[in-house]
Amino acid sequence: MAERAVELTLDQYDLQRFLAERWGRRPLHVSRREAGRFDAVLSRDDVDRLVSETGLRTPAFRLVKDGDQLPLSCYTDEVPWRPGAFSGLARPERVAAEFRAGATIVLQGLHLHWRPAAIYCRGLEAALGCPVQANAYHTPASAQGFAVHHDTHDVFVLQVAGTKRWQWYRPVVELPPGDQRFSSDRHEPGPPVADCTHEPGDTLYLPRGWPHQAHTSDSDSLHLTVGLHPQTRLDALRAALAECADDVEFRRTLDARGELPGDLLDRLSERLDPELVRARARRRLVARRRPILERHLAEVEASDRLRADDAVERRPTVLHLLEAGGERATLLFEGKEVSVPARAAAALAAAADTEGPFTAADLPGQIDEAGRLVLVRRLVREGFLRIRADAE
Repeated sequence: MAERAVELTLDQYDLQRFLAERWGRRPLHVSRREAGRFDAVLSRDDVDRLVSETGLRTPAFRLVKDGDQLPLSCYTDEVPWRPGAFSGLARPERVAAEFRAGATIVLQGLHLHWRPAAIYCRGLEAALGCPVQANAYHTPASAQGFAVHHDTHDVFVLQVAGTKRWQWYRPVVELPPGDQRFSSDRHEPGPPVADCTHEPGDTLYLPRGWPHQAHTSDSDSLHLTVGLHPQTRLDALRAALAECADDVEFRRTLDARGELPGDLLDRLSERLDPELVRARARRRLVARRRPILERHLAEVEASDRLRADDAVERRPTVLHLLEAGGERATLLFEGKEVSVPARAAAALAAAADTEGPFTAADLPGQIDEAGRLVLVRRLVREGFLRIRADAE
């Protein structure tokens, strides 16, 4: 999954080289002119289907024109229903009319409601170790959705269909934090440092803080903007400091003169060991991922009939972290925790880390076969494992 997502995105550019030379440093344009390359993630027909056939609702989409969002009343309805109402429901004929008049259709949070985009983003998350999101921008000919601006997160831009002229500028704020948005009143980016036309199949990488703008020419354009949210050094320090709340010396009342004991920095430094920093970053990542499931209702129902010799496997979209030590072992994934006593730790570790199919009877450890089956059934119900089709 991770390899496929990276290959689709970078192809001609090795991942390790990308991380060493470009990641968080400078833009990259990979030119391919390969129509249909990104259609498996989202195609022009998919956009039409989402808008016209699925009952799309805000905030999963919006319309923008010349940098401003059009009023929702122009292209959405509220349908009364009991016990509430369907609000922000797309009116396809109005969306089409506004698009024809120059508005850009923005499909937001595709990783939350469009399975192909969710799987693609999860692959990048596995490869890059950071949260990934996806929006799509369908812009009519001779139009511009947004004026010059910078993003406060890194992005991959995947040109799906049509062409688009991109210009980008040197940063006016280096690596801006999330609350430091671009302002045309305060920021003057100067002349563009690049001006190129993106063809279908092209990839553009822009680190956060690089101002940019895009225009269509005589054809409409569809591109995906894939947002990348790597943790920063500041995030790592904040996470370590937050853990210091369990140390009474950090909880003592501040001296009236504002003086801090010298050993506080030493106490904080102990929590900045690279292994601890990496573990916190991984924990934060896996805790905030949403599950990507299929046939889960059927899986839960079938788990009651699961036998010790039936094959199961880890879902390929799961990102997880196993924490073991002391009296318990805990598996963290997708905002969930499965905790077992130490005698079941080996079985839990094997269930979490085994590549390919296995059975409850295969699991090692000190618990009996019945206990292993209980563990496997729970992991199926929680969405961590899935039952092999030939086992149902």
